Amino acid sequence: MQETPLLLLDEPTNHLDVRHQLHLMRLVRRLDRTVVVALHDLTLAATFCDRVLVLHEGLALPLAPPHEALAPDVVDAVFGVDATPIRHPVTGDTHLLITPLRPEDMS
Repeated sequence: MQETPLLLLDEPTNHLDVRHQLHLMRLVRRLDRTVVVALHDLTLAATFCDRVLVLHEGLALPLAPPHEALAPDVVDAVFGVDATPIRHPVTGDTHLLITPLRPEDMS
C-alpha cells in the first residue's frame, strides 16, 4: 500500500468471515490517515467509524458521530428496522441490536 494520506474503501469487509471483518476494521482504525469506508453493516459502522454519513433516497443525511447518525429513529426511517443500542457487558462498546419492526418482515 502506498503512503497516501487518504484511503477510500468500498465494502472492504464484503465476503469476509466475522473474525477477518473485525481484524480488518481494527487494522484500518490504526492507520495514520483519513479513511472513507462504504459499509452496509451498521454495527461495524457504529463500532469503528468516527463519523457516519447515511444515504437515504439519494440524499445524504448530515455527517455525524455514529450514535447520532445511527440513532434508532434514523435507522427506522431509512432502513425500516429497529436498532437498539446496547452496551457490551465485557468491553463496554456500544453495538446495535437490529430487529424487524413487524413480525411479517421476518418471513
